[in-house]
Amino acid sequence: MPLKPYLHNEFIEAGCDEAGRGCLSGPVYAAAVILPKDFHHPLLNDSKQLSEPVRYELRTVIEKEAIAYAVGEVSNEEIDEINILKASFLAMHKAIDSLKIRPSFLLIDGNRFTPYHSIPHKCVIKGDATFASIAAASVLAKTYRDDYMNELHKEYPYYEWNRNKGYGTASHRAAIEKHGISIHHRRSFKLVEWDLFHQQ
Repeated sequence: MPLKPYLHNEFIEAGCDEAGRGCLSGPVYAAAVILPKDFHHPLLNDSKQLSEPVRYELRTVIEKEAIAYAVGEVSNEEIDEINILKASFLAMHKAIDSLKIRPSFLLIDGNRFTPYHSIPHKCVIKGDATFASIAAASVLAKTYRDDYMNELHKEYPYYEWNRNKGYGTASHRAAIEKHGISIHHRRSFKLVEWDLFHQQ
């Protein structure tokens, strides 16, 4: 099914999505995007369904054609302090804060959200495969976070963050077992299969 261009034609809608929520390391990123009502791109979809080259191709288009867009991030230290769910919402709030145009309605990917000031919102499960603005936000959040993890990889190559982007792959967990954790790991997450046992 093609992506819907908007929910309410009369509102300035911003689509919001996050990236990196399930990772063991690095920040969580979020983006907010306001698209023209007539925006359409045949390749735009949930970023998880797209190849890396297509995501970066779309990022260029989105940044050029969006009415407004912004990206926010919350560090791994703050994730450990407030939990990943609250950190994901905070990253979205930061992205909305940075929009050059204030939206009058928010489309949120997922089933929960902390309200942003007085702006009404709607949570949409699989919203990144439903609305173009959420899909665009998913592309920006994913590519900006990937850029950040690629930079971290240069400092910590043994975790292979250029490939796993901080997700808990077998090789990433094996590297944690061998080298320990870095300052970029989320200590509140189950970093290795037996870390709960080790902490007893």
